[in-house]
Amino acid sequence: MNIKNTLKADAKKQGKRLASNRPEDERLSIGSSFAYGFQHVLTMYGGIIAVPLIVGQAAGLSPADIGILIAAALFMGGLATLLQTIGIPFFGSQLPLVQGVSFASVATMVAIVSGGGGLPAVFGAVIVSAAIGLLIAPVFSKIVRFFPPVVTGTVITTIGLTLMPVAANWAMGGNRTAENYGSMANIGLAAVTLVLVLLLSKVGSATISRLSILLAMVGGTIIAVVTGMADFSKVGQGPIAAFPTPFHLGAPTFEVAAIISMVIVVLVILTETMADILAVGEIVGTKVDSKRIAAGLRADMGSSLVAPIFGSFTQSAFAQNVGLVAVTKIKSRYVVAAGGVILVILGLLPVMGRVVAAVPTAVLGGAGIVLFGTVAASGIRTLAKVEYKNNMNLIIVAASIGFGMIPIAAPTFYDQFPSWFSTIFHSGISSAAVMAILLNLLFNHLKAGNSENQSVFVAGTGRVIREEDLKCLEHGDRFENGKLIDCDGKEVPVQSSEKASDH
Repeated sequence: MNIKNTLKADAKKQGKRLASNRPEDERLSIGSSFAYGFQHVLTMYGGIIAVPLIVGQAAGLSPADIGILIAAALFMGGLATLLQTIGIPFFGSQLPLVQGVSFASVATMVAIVSGGGGLPAVFGAVIVSAAIGLLIAPVFSKIVRFFPPVVTGTVITTIGLTLMPVAANWAMGGNRTAENYGSMANIGLAAVTLVLVLLLSKVGSATISRLSILLAMVGGTIIAVVTGMADFSKVGQGPIAAFPTPFHLGAPTFEVAAIISMVIVVLVILTETMADILAVGEIVGTKVDSKRIAAGLRADMGSSLVAPIFGSFTQSAFAQNVGLVAVTKIKSRYVVAAGGVILVILGLLPVMGRVVAAVPTAVLGGAGIVLFGTVAASGIRTLAKVEYKNNMNLIIVAASIGFGMIPIAAPTFYDQFPSWFSTIFHSGISSAAVMAILLNLLFNHLKAGNSENQSVFVAGTGRVIREEDLKCLEHGDRFENGKLIDCDGKEVPVQSSEKASDH
């Protein structure tokens, strides 16, 4: 009996050692963790405050109440990030994923607000839809076996490509109604930031190279201050500290139409978050199974369920931070957890949030070009592992990426479609994911009806030699400098197909 217990204890210790060998479990010093974590915060700050800003303006809130929405978004984003990275039983993928308010829900929430329901109806719809998402998360995670490299590579590539318009918009100034939107000053500032990122990445010091995004953004901001393009005068306006008050903007109300539309949004968020989990798992080089995906999706939905209490909305993983992991090669989940702590502090200290908010959007745009491009490059690297010979994988990649680019190239493409359809496919990421999954099922799982020469796309996927040609070769034949040489070293004449047909 003692031997059996000893073996069990040894097995448990071995399991712990194996778990500690995961790349994402690396622990850095506290200073380094918070430095790299702050870099993550700067990368996603513009995205996380955009949603409460848009929804608050649509709801007709005062600047003070919009400030409360923004603080709540930062506070909940930080808590959700800690849940996702540190994790508790059944909740959290324990991967370096930053969480925040999902942009996928903006159009639906604005529609609910504009329809007369106001923010209370939005809060109610988020609570119910998140509860439904929490229930279906385990089922959703089971489809991971339908995510081979041909699917994950396609989705990761699409994530990067769909984010490029965001980087371009930031580089132009971020505010399309501003007079200086698209000015040479904004684009020049973005270009300087981009050049700083590239130069700092080339520096021999590993620490400077890994902090290249943060240092470039600090450098870009200093240049903006000197040239009068950054305004920190409003940093001192407003409270220094404030705690999000539960239901400060009204208790939730529950409207059937609002709930149904938000459930569709939650399905999109689950798809995008699963894609981000798979993407960051690929970049980190760690195992991602259905249990881990389910835990990550539960963290998403669990934090979304709690968010309306503090005045926030649906939470999801931020794809731009996946790109930062790829750029910096810092794979530690504790670094992102440090970023979560910073987000919580920003939510409790609005003055700190105002400092970060003063960073010019054009600076974010310069850094975003590298970040989002790196996500796409990571997807391409995954696609390079895919086997393209005698199968339909090339058309799966081509059709899925093309389908994912439709809403990016033509944002109004789905305007005339039913609302439930346009909600799902208006996202290039979910469009590509749905198409890639379906085509992978059609061509690689449901093989009935497939032929050896399935389409013209297969013909160009690899070098092919006919069996009849092989039969003509003799033992010792070899090719040298483009000539066929026999075993005696003599050249064997090669006739063209036209001459051969004349005989």
